[in-house]
Amino acid sequence: MTAILYPVAPDAAAALGGPLGRAAREREASRLAGGERVSFVTQGVGPEYAAREAALDAHAGRVEDDRPGRTLTLPPEDRFCRLVELAAPVRGRRRLPAPLAPSFQDGRRWPEAPAAPVATVWRLQVSYWRVGDGPDLSDAPQARQQRKAGEADRDTLKALTRQPLRAVRPQQPLDIGLFEVRRPEAPHSVMPDE
Repeated sequence: MTAILYPVAPDAAAALGGPLGRAAREREASRLAGGERVSFVTQGVGPEYAAREAALDAHAGRVEDDRPGRTLTLPPEDRFCRLVELAAPVRGRRRLPAPLAPSFQDGRRWPEAPAAPVATVWRLQVSYWRVGDGPDLSDAPQARQQRKAGEADRDTLKALTRQPLRAVRPQQPLDIGLFEVRRPEAPHSVMPDE
């Protein structure tokens, strides 16, 4: 399986226009950035489009297109861009619809859906290795622990949630096979389980 080659750049616009190079792993990205620290980020870039078709036309060749007659499938290493559907801004700012409260009336738990659906827009998101200053999260505790302790601000917690998952402790090698069990009378030996 081919890995995605993410651009190495200082910002999202440079990732699309002229990256320093492309790398699948952090070590390779750091080498392309001249030894500087890099962090993996996903950012929206460019204008918002009212229709998916308009966004696909504007970003032809960057994202996969599944429309009849215009089908485009990108190679696995070039899939660092994607179109996302977002709630449309309301009066100059983004506001999500209020959550529905359970009603428990007439034998139904939830109320009827609103008559008018939420207006949405489409925007291009780029995943890339950002060069430069960013919070160093390599030795930071898990986001859940920092949030409970109240130690971190909003931006640090957001950056923590976007990092790859880390094990709580290193995985130990398996000392017995899948179809083997330890003998109760001799736990130091293993026997096949049928």
